[in-house]
Amino acid sequence: MTPRRAASPVESLLAAREIVVACGPGGVGKTTAAAAVAATAAARSGAKVLVLTVDPARRLADALGVDGIGNAASRVSPSTFTAAGVRPKGELWAAMLDTKQSWDALVRRHAPDRSTADQILANPLYQNITGRFAQSHEYIAMERLYEIHAEGEYDLLVVDTPPTRNALDFLDAPQRMADFFASGLLRWLIAPSRSRLVSLASRPFYQVADRILGTQFLEDVAEFFRLFQSMYDGFVSRAQSVSGLLRDPRTTFMVVTTLETVPALEAARFAEALAERHLHLGLLVANKVLPPSFADPDAEAVAESLQTRSEAVATALSSTLADGLGGVDQVERVLQEVGRSFANFELVARRESELLAEMSRGHSVTVTVPHLSGDVVDVAGLLEIGRHVFDGFAVRADAPTTGLS
Repeated sequence: MTPRRAASPVESLLAAREIVVACGPGGVGKTTAAAAVAATAAARSGAKVLVLTVDPARRLADALGVDGIGNAASRVSPSTFTAAGVRPKGELWAAMLDTKQSWDALVRRHAPDRSTADQILANPLYQNITGRFAQSHEYIAMERLYEIHAEGEYDLLVVDTPPTRNALDFLDAPQRMADFFASGLLRWLIAPSRSRLVSLASRPFYQVADRILGTQFLEDVAEFFRLFQSMYDGFVSRAQSVSGLLRDPRTTFMVVTTLETVPALEAARFAEALAERHLHLGLLVANKVLPPSFADPDAEAVAESLQTRSEAVATALSSTLADGLGGVDQVERVLQEVGRSFANFELVARRESELLAEMSRGHSVTVTVPHLSGDVVDVAGLLEIGRHVFDGFAVRADAPTTGLS
């Protein structure tokens, strides 16, 4: 009997979770990493896995082999796995957040009656204003996550969070949206429709606004927010449930970053913010990391020899090279440049190693994904990234670390 393969640290982590929230700086491969984790989990387990992306690049949709990806989940064909030489044990589904469709569904769910919902959806300001609420996009992503989880159709949800100027916006979005419904601003906006008696302090504003925008516009604004406030009870209750789901033991966060200075610092701040909010950071993925061979002392010694003994090495090599490739001087210059380049990479690799060790504190597992040649264009590429995440070099939280130099 073939011995059963021991579960990797990442597999053990995901086995106890139902939701993985991928987050981190922009431009570090976060969306691709989320899809890779979902694809690998579906391939290796018998689970039904959904990856919910926010705004995937066209090449990622192509890689998943799903046309017209939208709010409704589509199954990734098993044939895309078999084409990559893998027979999946589970199912992979994919969906992309449709902000307007999700907001429409939210209004229908929380409006006190169908008539009120229809009035809100028909209001000419609705589409424009809901897209401009602070944290509206971030909130609706978390709302959609809650809705899918509540349906109970999937064993594992992997969610790619929205790209934002402030990576923490989506964490606070549910509470901020709830606060908006109880805010003085909202009461002020709807006051004109409740009474023609406008305070002396605000009257000059309305006089100017009437002349510039017209009375009908102001009445439309007031009517819109009056209708919107009718959803207060259901909206606030749901926002609190969404916040609770983020803190649920079944939810873990995956921070994706590169080890360049700015993204790494942003990722570190994000990890601290998760800890302050008592949210579980289970996995740190360091993407585009230099291979450990650059930090090999023997390789470093060879690179040093190429520089210090370049003339002797060039003399020995030049006799074996084909004619027309230059003399000893040309070979020597190439060898010196190779040695210097390796030394530079070695310095970066050592710095990455130290930074990685420092960042590995305070959460369950840290994994690295090396630089890969070319873009991810199919499921095979996603599974290659997933292999590094699931089976590659992993640093546990209790592993010894070194301080930054």
